[in-house]
Amino acid sequence: MRIDRHTPSPLPFLTAHTAAPMDAGQILVKHGLLSTEQLAEVSRASQSSERIDRIAVARGLLREVDALQAMGAELGLATIDLETAEIDPQLLAQFPQKLIHRHAIFPVGRRNGSLLIATSDPLDLYPMDEASAAMDCPVVPLLATRQEITSCTTEHLGVGSETIEGLLAQREEDELELLSGIPTDGSELGEEFQEASVVRLVNEILIGAVDARASDVHIESQGSGIKIRYRIDGQLHPQPMPPEIHQFQSAIISRLKIMARLNIAEKRLPQDGRIKLRVHNREVDVRVSIIPTINGEGIVMRLLDRQAMEISLDRIGMEGELRQRFEELIRLPHGIILVTGPTGSGKTTTLYSALLGIQNENTKIITTEDPVEYQLEGINQIQVHAKIGLTFANSLRSILRHDPDVVLVGEIRDSETAENAIQASLTGHLVFSTLHTNDAPSAFTRLTDMGVEPFLVASTIEAVIAQRLVRTLCPDCRQSYSPRREDLPHDFPWAEYESQAQPLYRERGCRNCREIGFAGRQGIFELCPTTDSIRQLAHDGASSWKLRQAAIADGMRTLRQDAWLKVLAGTTTVEEVIRVTKGDKG
Repeated sequence: MRIDRHTPSPLPFLTAHTAAPMDAGQILVKHGLLSTEQLAEVSRASQSSERIDRIAVARGLLREVDALQAMGAELGLATIDLETAEIDPQLLAQFPQKLIHRHAIFPVGRRNGSLLIATSDPLDLYPMDEASAAMDCPVVPLLATRQEITSCTTEHLGVGSETIEGLLAQREEDELELLSGIPTDGSELGEEFQEASVVRLVNEILIGAVDARASDVHIESQGSGIKIRYRIDGQLHPQPMPPEIHQFQSAIISRLKIMARLNIAEKRLPQDGRIKLRVHNREVDVRVSIIPTINGEGIVMRLLDRQAMEISLDRIGMEGELRQRFEELIRLPHGIILVTGPTGSGKTTTLYSALLGIQNENTKIITTEDPVEYQLEGINQIQVHAKIGLTFANSLRSILRHDPDVVLVGEIRDSETAENAIQASLTGHLVFSTLHTNDAPSAFTRLTDMGVEPFLVASTIEAVIAQRLVRTLCPDCRQSYSPRREDLPHDFPWAEYESQAQPLYRERGCRNCREIGFAGRQGIFELCPTTDSIRQLAHDGASSWKLRQAAIADGMRTLRQDAWLKVLAGTTTVEEVIRVTKGDKG
């Protein structure tokens, strides 16, 4: 950052500045930038609100940078070259953008506890006072031309940032904003369900779900009225509702239909739609599914809060040697890596984390998904649309013409998709995909059952990782205890528990976890790399039981064993492991 100083300290400008606001012309004459005749001519042309130096610059009588340097010398202010200056991004993020646009100033950095701000108007104190009050620290102005400030603003805040800032200032702040307009035909039925009270009621249901970290909202029509439940960390939790809500059952359902652009008059057939919201300044994608039941319509809404979701290998629960081995696998030049598990077991998150772990400027990654749950920067994602013929298999064939290095297929559902994925791996691509199997070794036999030749399965699959999700204990209220041996399952690693001399933990409940006792979920994993023995058994078409025995003999840690490590680490409970996993025989 180059700062040209004219006096040892720029701080005295506050006193010098007050004596000089009407002397801009005299300063220019004193420094030989204007003659007395030119000053008189400019003064005659000026209006009361216009500065002499700016009129002179506009008429081409002098350069703005020369005028600023002259005034800086008189007022004890330094100039700065914004083209070479290093802007502090942290300061820029904290500084109110409206001040930048309103006063044509720009925050540069900090020095000796003071804020350095570039300005093209050294005779205007108000912007400096406002910036000082907003940031609660002293301000030191630095002089730069208006063009430099404009260019710097565009470079760091983007084109049109001032217009966007103005639009945001006009918008009324609301906790929930519908990101797409609602069409209405003006009918009495359509208007009835957009009354303020109904709108507010539906908004509160959605806001409550987001605040509770719910992944799904279930609105069920019962004989006694409406029932609302949130799925939080994989478990359904009934929500307390006032009895009066039952009389708004029809209005709530119809309002949600309107928001999702569905037919409010159709109550006999299932319907699917989507709502885009902004809640607490976060964009939330809501997928709406409606089915008819004997007591009325039932609604399930899947909430995808992209900003709350942190996708990273550091956060999915993969640790130690397992994490190291997985990172080696996802960097292979070719082959197939499968992630298996039931719906809602976190397979997509694991795959996204793997892709982000290997993403770089030298690697082209293309995905085909149904649906695209989270948009990943720098990764090309395709939304499957079976109704128009865009299936996994068809899209995969087109993907290979786009010269990818890594391909993600959302799910292998049929033999055609499986065969295309295998061909992709044989032609030098690394392919990620998912299957629905109960454990990792079963993936080999599942592909064979689909009709894929066993020798192709054996030669292309590099690893299979099965996973489940267990709830993690709330760190603020978890309760320690010492269990008895007879109270634990037979496969619990009692010897390891005794050797570590630390207690186990169970849930209790507090305000921070909404009295649930758990806060979030993490994965448990079963990684089955394709060793020589596994490859031979898969080639021979062996049963999943034989494959599993061979994998365990080769050192595979089962889902249950990985879950017990989470219990010993104090992050989950024995009961949670029993709920999610099947016991190992022995």
